[in-house]
Amino acid sequence: MSKIHGNTNTSGLRILAIAMLILLAGIVSCNSSQTVADGPDAVKKDTTAFVLPDTSTIPHDQFGEMVRYGRELVVNTAHYIGPNGTVGKYLGNKMNCGNCHLDAGTRPYGFNFLSTHARYPQYRGRENLVLNLGERINNCVERPHNGTPLPLDSKEINAIECYIKWLSTNVPVGKHIKGDESLEIEFPDRAADVNKGSAVYAAECASCHGANGEGKWNADSTTYIYPPLWGPQSFQNGSSPSRVIKLARFIKGNMPDKKATWKKPYLTDEQALDVAAFINDGRIHPRPQKRNKEIPDYQDARMKALDYESGPYADTFSALQHKFGPFKPIIEYHKAHNLPVIF
Repeated sequence: MSKIHGNTNTSGLRILAIAMLILLAGIVSCNSSQTVADGPDAVKKDTTAFVLPDTSTIPHDQFGEMVRYGRELVVNTAHYIGPNGTVGKYLGNKMNCGNCHLDAGTRPYGFNFLSTHARYPQYRGRENLVLNLGERINNCVERPHNGTPLPLDSKEINAIECYIKWLSTNVPVGKHIKGDESLEIEFPDRAADVNKGSAVYAAECASCHGANGEGKWNADSTTYIYPPLWGPQSFQNGSSPSRVIKLARFIKGNMPDKKATWKKPYLTDEQALDVAAFINDGRIHPRPQKRNKEIPDYQDARMKALDYESGPYADTFSALQHKFGPFKPIIEYHKAHNLPVIF
């Protein structure tokens, strides 16, 4: 928020400040639907509206320098730590964090960092471990970026943590806030349809992400304007975007770019599910595989995301149904048997 100068009447200042706060709160205070469950900490969900901190308030000190560097790393990840990185070569592809964590991790319902710092350390079902924030950052380096972890005491990990901490200013510890998740979708009674998803992709996605999911390079091919969605340079199998529900909810609130917003989605819920299934159908769209296969994901099957594509599961449904649905019977089974419902 810009600073107000001059000899404005005090009451006028107060009215203007309140109006600005209401306007900014509107960024993240939509009528968000409730997640069935998003892990063990979902019970702590808080619907308090959140005002994004203004970049002009980043302090001009050593901490502020790290915040600015952290934001730069999120926006231009490949430049600094990509395959040809200027400070290290840790990523296996040339995507940036900002390709998924939209608007440098600040967009409501766009895989943002708004309450991330307030909720770590946190138990993660995929690893069956309590991870600190640095470990979670490395988790993204290894999975979506198909890379190798940075030293936890590196300047780069520290800087990204500082940026995420600054973004979470005034967020209650351990809480969710409005806009920090993805938009909910209504599940149809059918499975996601890959053929219908192919048609949606051709009409609405290929112009940015390429007919073959290859993404769109910037002018000098050092990184992506729009990231690849499958193929050897895309995110790893088993990472969050490779799950149909997870990706569909992101697509609903944000895609197609410049057509959809979280306030006014462009695709229907069924279209979002169908195109997410098309993108993530490994039978036609291979992607990089997890490297350390000797360590299985979700060692506690009860904590496995419902749309994770491989078993074992804590229920009786097939891997194909977990991947593509229909999801309603799985959700109903988990509720009836007192099992977590995790997306």
